[in-house]
Amino acid sequence: MAAPAMLRSEASPSVGLILGLCFLAAVCEGFDVQAAGVAAGGIAREFHPAPGALGWFFSAANIGLLIGAVIGGRLSDRLGRKSVLIGSLAIFGLFSLITAFVGDMQGLTIVRLLTGLGLGGTMPNMIATAAGARGGLPKGGDIAFTYIGMPLGGAVASLLVVLLPVEHWRQVFIIGGVTPLATAVAMAMFLPAVLSHPSKTLPAAAGVPVGAVKALFGDGRLPRTLVLWIGFFLAVLTLHLLLNWLPLLLTAQGLTKSQAALAQVGFNVGGAVGALSVGRMLDTRLRRLGVALCVIALPGVLLLLALVHGPATAGLAIVLGGAILALQVVLFSVAGAFYPERVRGTGLGVTVGVGRTGSIVGPLLAGILLAAGGSSVQVLMGLLPMALVGGACAAFLAWRAPSEG
Repeated sequence: MAAPAMLRSEASPSVGLILGLCFLAAVCEGFDVQAAGVAAGGIAREFHPAPGALGWFFSAANIGLLIGAVIGGRLSDRLGRKSVLIGSLAIFGLFSLITAFVGDMQGLTIVRLLTGLGLGGTMPNMIATAAGARGGLPKGGDIAFTYIGMPLGGAVASLLVVLLPVEHWRQVFIIGGVTPLATAVAMAMFLPAVLSHPSKTLPAAAGVPVGAVKALFGDGRLPRTLVLWIGFFLAVLTLHLLLNWLPLLLTAQGLTKSQAALAQVGFNVGGAVGALSVGRMLDTRLRRLGVALCVIALPGVLLLLALVHGPATAGLAIVLGGAILALQVVLFSVAGAFYPERVRGTGLGVTVGVGRTGSIVGPLLAGILLAAGGSSVQVLMGLLPMALVGGACAAFLAWRAPSEG
């Protein structure tokens, strides 16, 4: 059975609608992922938590994300992308909203964990939905357009540090709750019904449920799945170490606190521009150039950032954001094309879950290095081998076009 006409047509307004709604979901996710860090100053002032309690508050969402990505991805192959994506958005929106009314650190940590479950289920499903929007081989540009919503949402959250008084931290979670709930309603109303279940776009025999192990490793996928996991783990480790520690590392390299905060916003905006640019290149004859650019740029900029001091580091932070998020788009594009439609949710869900372990390890690694007396230069240099190996994994998987196998 051929894919429905509305998914086949490059110019179909339904494709733009699907991608637009996925982009909004990504903006909501990017905002909520950074909400805890944005609200941390106000939470610390109101509750005076011990460092360990604040650390658990930060980590809770990442733990929930890891679990939610695996479960949400698997459920989408059985229940359908649309229902699981809407449900995941509603879960993290609801619990983000509840966070604004919690009155102690233990409650905040529990609610943040539950928020993470919804956040985790959202990412693999919005990427899988964008990857299948046209009904054929996934387009890197479509995946990139969806994915850049995350750094843009993170940039909006970062700007609230400047705009909101620190004691108004609860408003961050109100915004982070209402927006995904509204997006979930819009998806329920406007996402095409054909997305209700992957099997509706596939031959009848292809809709038969597949076990998770076969989905990940069957049909000769074992070697590439393992390389994909390594690449994702290292790329996400690098990204989240930088998201958490970049302002501190930049102040150590000579920037003021306000300059470092603006550089962090630039990191997110540069990430969006770099991701979209390389994503578009993946659909053209410039595919190999796009892959090479992000693979070479990431370790190169890390090295320059370790060696350069002063205002120039702010510009390097923008390029660094572009390089690391472009690498993520390359890996997402590979994953979207690598797993067949009927198991794409499982493949992306577990891959995102593996990557999320990097989001937990990365910030801890920087903290350990700095606590042991390491400098910002040593932290940045320590990321170099990870960037090189992660880039090598991406290049190995993405050098050929999807149609080349």
